[in-house]
This record gives sequence, C-alpha cells and structure tokens, in this order.
Amino acid sequence: MGIQALTAAELAKKVMNQEPLFILDVRNEDEFQDWRVEGKNVEVINKPYFELLDGVDEILDRIPSDKEVLVVCAKEGSSQFVADMLAEADGGDYLYLQGGMKTWSEHIEPVKAADLTDGGELYQFVRIGKGCLSYAVISNGEAAIVDPVRLTDAFASFLEEKQAVLKYAVDTHLHADHISGGRDLAERFGASYLLPEADAGGVTFSYEPLEDGKTLTVGGTEIDIQAMYSPGHTIGSTSLIVDDQYLLTGDILFVDSIGRPDLAGKAEDWVGDLRETLYSRYADLDGDLVVLPAHFSKHEELDDNGLVMAELADLYARNHGLNIEDEAAFRRAVTENLPPQPNAYETIRQTNMGQVEPAEEEKTEMEIGPNRCAVS
Repeated sequence: MGIQALTAAELAKKVMNQEPLFILDVRNEDEFQDWRVEGKNVEVINKPYFELLDGVDEILDRIPSDKEVLVVCAKEGSSQFVADMLAEADGGDYLYLQGGMKTWSEHIEPVKAADLTDGGELYQFVRIGKGCLSYAVISNGEAAIVDPVRLTDAFASFLEEKQAVLKYAVDTHLHADHISGGRDLAERFGASYLLPEADAGGVTFSYEPLEDGKTLTVGGTEIDIQAMYSPGHTIGSTSLIVDDQYLLTGDILFVDSIGRPDLAGKAEDWVGDLRETLYSRYADLDGDLVVLPAHFSKHEELDDNGLVMAELADLYARNHGLNIEDEAAFRRAVTENLPPQPNAYETIRQTNMGQVEPAEEEKTEMEIGPNRCAVS
C-alpha cells in the first residue's frame, strides 16, 4: 500500500508506448473539459478535489484494480492528497503526477523520425501535453532546430548528447499559441535566428530573413533545407523541405486538419492565401514528401512510434481540409465556427515579437491548455 510520484517524462513514455493507464483528474470540471491527459489506452475520469474532501468512498467502485491508477491535478498537492486517501481506503498502490499538469504541459520528448543522406538524422520533439512539435536536423556535427518552444534546456541537452553545434534556429512563422525559443537558442549558442520577414513587422530584435528559395546547409554532408513561401496561417508562413524528402509545414497543414488564418485578426484577408498554399503550392509538390507539422490536436495523430507524420499524397486523400472543392465553402470552413482561440494568444504574439517580456511563471500560465492552431 502506498503512493508514489510519477514524473511527466515517465507519463509521456507510458502514453507514447500505449500502456494501459487509468487517470483520476481532480481539477475543476471546466479545466478538465478544456484539456486533459489523453492516450490510446488511457481512461480518464474527472472528480473535482473539493468534492472529495470528506472522503473517497463514493468513487472507489470506479477505480479499476487491474490497471495502474494515476491521480492528477493542476500543480501536484491535491492529487497527492487524494492518492493518499485512496491508498488508505482500499490498501492499493497509487501514483500522482509530480508537478501536476504544469509539468505535463512543459515536457518535451525527442523521437527519431528518420535517417537522412550520408549519416544525417531528423528528430521530432513532441511536447505531448501541449501538442507542439519541433524538429532537429543533424549532420556532421552541425544542427538546425525548427520551431523550438521556449523550454530550451531540452534542446541544449539534446545538442550536448549529439555533440552537435547549433547553426540555425528557425521559426516557420510568428507563433500565437506558444512562446518561441528560437531567439533564446540562437543567442545561447551563437547561431543564426531565422524568421519570415513578412511576419516580422513588429519585432524588436535582429533576425535573418527566412525567404522563399533560401537554402540552409547543415553539416559537411550538405543536407539542404529549402524554404518555400506558404502563407495562410500567417502572411509570412514558410515551409521547409528537408533533404528532398520531408516537408515541415509549420501551422499550415496538419495530419488531421489545416491551419486557421484568424490568430492575427486577418481571417478574411488571409483565407485566399491559405487556399492558394494548400490547393496549389502544396498540390504541385511530390506526393511522396512526408509532412511534419508544428502541432497536433489529438493523441490519435501519433503513430505507434510516437511520431506525428504522413505522406502528402495520403493527406490529399483523407484530410477534409484539402478536399473542399467549392471556394466559398472553404472560406466558410476556415473563418466560421472555429474552436476557441489559444490562451493569451495576443500576449504570446507580442512576446514572440519582443514587445513584452513576461515573468517565467506568467509564461507558464499563458501556455497552459491545448493546441488551438487548427481549424478543427
């Protein structure tokens, strides 16, 4: 009998390995409905902490005996208390999430996505609790990191492990749902920071323009990263083609949806650009290119290896956002009845432009919650 802490990293392994797990989430119902831990073999129920202060007897019959049971809350304290009550009530073993959903939001898991030309490697960094995806291209001791989040220690540890020097930190667009770590990484390692110029109108810092047709060479094996202008989510959105095999789409195209054009208040202005990118620019590309987006919305988008990826031709066959033939219908689909906008998205945009600098605790609170960059 007893309770034990489970770290966010350990939880991520269980979710990505599709291990059976039962979760009792003791946050308030509105927080639970907005965002929770999800996975293929994860069962989750919600019972707010304040309803359990007098005891846990009323939920004991809902707790399985054949699975690991994890109790989660916002910051740890309430889940530890409830886990202890459950252990005392039935003599079982219970886990609680160390650091609560805050740590779940911030955990980053690097997953190898592919081997590239002449010994190069491509990694996808899965921020599983937030739905953010970043990438590292490594070749011959050099690296480029694309769409890094603000939690830059994860990338620094990775570079140290791989004994790679950071050459480029790249943002495919000005992000609105999370704070970029691109500038911080570039300053930390003396690398170049690249941002599309059309998205940089209000920035307060220096950057290298990420331009259509620009080629970034990583390592002596010359794994080319080719920039391709692909507006629509933002006016500057730029995709990257890596090693002629992989298409990093930023927030333009996802595995299960397409990007929304409204996070800068420009939906009506940018919807035409979005359609042009998806229905013309991308349609002219090789269908064998593997799409690697900057976000995912549902755990079902992760494959059995814990990666989010799909061939472009496959997405044209099954992604609803790529199959709306009528232009007026497409316009309605991406401008009306959209999901709620990301938490603090305007402040996040200002932060990414260098116009404001919130405290670390405030940054954490700004990013709490799910990814909301997709149309649906």
